[in-house]
Amino acid sequence: MAKPFASSADTAPKKETLEVLADGVYALTAEGDPNVGAIEGEDFLVAFEARATPAAARDWLAKLREHTDKPVKYLVLTHYHAVRVLGASAFEAEHIITSNVTKQLIEERGQQDWDSEFGRMPRLFKNPEEIPGLTWPTETFATEHRIELGGDRGAIELKFCGRGHTAGDIVAWHDKSKTLFAGDLVEAEAALYTGDAFHFDWSTTTLDNVKAFRAENLIGGRGAIAKGTAATDAAIEQTRDFLKGMIEHVGNAHKNGGTLKDAFLATHKALSPKFGMWPIFEHCLPFDVQRLWDEFDGIDWPRIWTMERDREVWAQLQD
Repeated sequence: MAKPFASSADTAPKKETLEVLADGVYALTAEGDPNVGAIEGEDFLVAFEARATPAAARDWLAKLREHTDKPVKYLVLTHYHAVRVLGASAFEAEHIITSNVTKQLIEERGQQDWDSEFGRMPRLFKNPEEIPGLTWPTETFATEHRIELGGDRGAIELKFCGRGHTAGDIVAWHDKSKTLFAGDLVEAEAALYTGDAFHFDWSTTTLDNVKAFRAENLIGGRGAIAKGTAATDAAIEQTRDFLKGMIEHVGNAHKNGGTLKDAFLATHKALSPKFGMWPIFEHCLPFDVQRLWDEFDGIDWPRIWTMERDREVWAQLQD
């Protein structure tokens, strides 16, 4: 019997948990659904990630409003994927900030990614008819950007740590609370989506740069919040282990003249004992293996995922 496509059969609601990690530092997790967060400035908020639709974003903002009524001045988007950005209009933010490369990716493949992710994860797209269109940044930067929070609240440092989950991922560091919003560069007890990734950079220098912050609170793209440097290190190394496992088993199949399906089966067998019960493992792995196979074929810049390509790869590997 064929497996349901991607997360199309994942219709059960997830329990959302809002945690206050320090004074004015908030993070919302949802049992493996995309994480979001915010940090208070003196008289404004900096929000991180936007969810897939304005309606979904308003649900998050309603929880945040139980703690603060400050307006969202800055909306920081760590990367371009639809489930992270298309709810941006709900924030009414004065500034929407991404890396330069993320803006380039939105221009190049934003609509295709929207169509693709809507098909893969329909539950996340609450009231999709409200999405006004692609989300565009109002400000971009190459490698570093600083947001002063005012008063005694410190500052947020936005930084590009290297190619990873996409070509343009950024992290957000709040030194005062030692909190790092890492986007999908790190997952804590959740599987990785690597369909637009740079596995070799990500698993080495990029994660090394993320680890160098020595965060005491780390909010990854999905999964639980890591608290304490031992836990944040563990989350980073779990992410690295997933990537290294993929590189080993896809690489062996590629080197030994195997097929893409051989690579998928070997990788699934190797990774599933540790990662298989975690959120979106079965959904992600076919797309992950295809992208890494492309890298072994010498395709540096990820091919664009369309609804049609999604289904073709799924049928080849999962059905």
